[in-house]
This record gives sequence, structure tokens and C-alpha cells, in this order.
Amino acid sequence: MAKKILMLCGDYGEDYETMVPFQALSMVGHTVHAVCPNKKTGEKVRTSIHDFEGDQTYSEKRGHDFTLNYSFVDVEAKNYDALLVVGGRAPEYIRLDKRVIELVRAFAADKKPIASICHGAQVLTAADVVRGRKLSAYPACAPEVRMAGGEYVDLPMDKAHVDGNLVSAPAWPAHPDWLAKFLVVLGTKITT
Repeated sequence: MAKKILMLCGDYGEDYETMVPFQALSMVGHTVHAVCPNKKTGEKVRTSIHDFEGDQTYSEKRGHDFTLNYSFVDVEAKNYDALLVVGGRAPEYIRLDKRVIELVRAFAADKKPIASICHGAQVLTAADVVRGRKLSAYPACAPEVRMAGGEYVDLPMDKAHVDGNLVSAPAWPAHPDWLAKFLVVLGTKITT
């Protein structure tokens, strides 16, 4: 059965962590509403490309523009089956939006599936929904996860972790594992 998924985006969200989940979840028949605080259907967010080139942290380059397909003001958590929080730099900004926090708390309270990747954990920690949970994130977010009462799961960059309804991963190299595990939590069946 197709699900309706809310995808929280923002300017300078990681390009792959925005585009790939949107396309993959849409491809398997789910409806994905990509939204950003203070933006409407048809408006765009800028993305960034984070790469791992041997430095102490990722490098950043300008990514593509991503067109939002739904207006943030029209979002109601009760109308969705799951939540997806993209990574990159967007989470550090969208977590400051009161309504984003309310939405995340509503999904968590209803125990709906939540997928978070990379810095997406910053939105979850700001919403205070990781206490007592195990999750992965970009390693630089580990202190925030711990300070918010969560247990940081240190994984290779290409792996994901599941804790009940919460599916998390450290970065875009985990897409195959992260999306596969999110589809299982969603109850999605793919047949060939």
C-alpha cells in the first residue's frame, strides 16, 4: 500500500540526501511531499554537495536547485504516514522553526516511521525525540545526540540503523541500506 511521506528540506540540504530519497520513494509508488519552512509549492531550495575527500570533515560544493512540491503552511502531521528529514546544513536552520519541531514531535508521539540521515539528527534532537533511542548521524552530531539523551550508533558511512520506527544513517553513502530499511519499516513490498 502506498504511503504519504513528509520530507523536511531546507536551503543547503545535502543534494543527494534530498534528491535520491525523493526520487526513490516516489519511484516505488509513495507520495512524497517535499517542504521547507516559509516556502510554497514550486519554490526552490538550494542544495549542497558534501564529499569525503580525506579531510577532517566533508568538503562542500554548490548543488542543484530542488523544487518543492508542497507548501509548508498546508502540512498537517495527521495526513502523513511517515517523516523523512534530510541532512546537510539545512537541519541547523529548520530546527529553529517552531512548527518543524511541533511536526517532528507529532510524528514521534504517534510512533510513525521517521527516517533521518546525516545532520537530520539535529532536527530530532531539537525536538527532544531521541531520549532513550539509538540512532546514527554524521559523526559531528554524536555529541548532540548524546546530550539529548540518545545513544549514538557509530556506523560505517554506508550503513544504517533501525530502532523501532526510527531509521537513521550517517551520510549519503548509506542510501542503499538506509532506504531499504526505511521501506521495511514502512511495510513496502517490492516484487519483480
